[in-house]
Amino acid sequence: MGKDTPDQPVFDDIDDVEDEVDHLLDHLGPEPRLHDRVDEVADGHGKAPIFEGEGTVEASPGWTYLGVHPLGWVAGGVLIVALICSTVIETDYLIGNFGWGLWLFFVATVLLSIRPIALHGIRLGIEKIATVTKTIAWILAWAVMVFQLFNVVTRYGNDLTERDIYLAEVVSLAAQSFALMFLLGINYGMRDGVNPRIDFWWAKFSDRTKAYLDFTLHALLLLPFTWMAIRILQPYAATSLGRRFNGEWPEGAAVWRTWEQSTDAGALPIGPIKAMILVAFCLLALQTIAELIKTGFVMMGKDEYGEIRTTDAPQRIE
Repeated sequence: MGKDTPDQPVFDDIDDVEDEVDHLLDHLGPEPRLHDRVDEVADGHGKAPIFEGEGTVEASPGWTYLGVHPLGWVAGGVLIVALICSTVIETDYLIGNFGWGLWLFFVATVLLSIRPIALHGIRLGIEKIATVTKTIAWILAWAVMVFQLFNVVTRYGNDLTERDIYLAEVVSLAAQSFALMFLLGINYGMRDGVNPRIDFWWAKFSDRTKAYLDFTLHALLLLPFTWMAIRILQPYAATSLGRRFNGEWPEGAAVWRTWEQSTDAGALPIGPIKAMILVAFCLLALQTIAELIKTGFVMMGKDEYGEIRTTDAPQRIE
């Protein structure tokens, strides 16, 4: 007769096998359990070694981008369409009439997307601008409160001065400060996700689904809209600052005398505040590019460089 053999364990399913392996690993040291390793691979967090010394399993959800940031694929698609429209199809639209600046911009975007870490640095630089404008908007908010408080308090002294408004310019200054606060804070609102959302299902999506949704809508709708607004507002801003309709600027240093006056009490010039609308859309366009960079990294599975902003406030329909 042969030697007695120990009883062999019987496993009903794969969970029993994993439990048995975990039991054996307990005797080998405080290494991560098999469940944790499998979950790490399944979640797509990069390389997850199953056993010590046995290679790695590559599980990057962004493998389909071939290491190129999604923004580069969008820029490359725009370049191809622009090339076709400028050589094969005759059109008066901008897509077929790029200047050298636009060609350079999209080519540079493609080249930077091949090395995505460079885009991460650009995104951090853009968001520093939002930090500065946030501080300015915060100061303006306090200024608006002070101006309006002054207007309210001085109304009680109207009987003494026999005037309806004690200092009329403060009324106009409060209104323009409020407008400037909004125009300079628009990029901060997008960066920190304080803008209201009407897509209340968005909160239930995974971060990667949110990234795909935001990237697509920003690339197809928001960025083209901001670019169109910038092109339209350029002559509007110049006219607000005194340029005549024939393209000439007034002579002399007193160009401010040609600015449109406010209809509010005090009649302060409103040319500069109207020109700031162009600045606001430039800030919004820059922050949209930063959002495309962030969400693109999440789509690639590089969460350490990407970010999906979430707020504790409940989603609501308005």
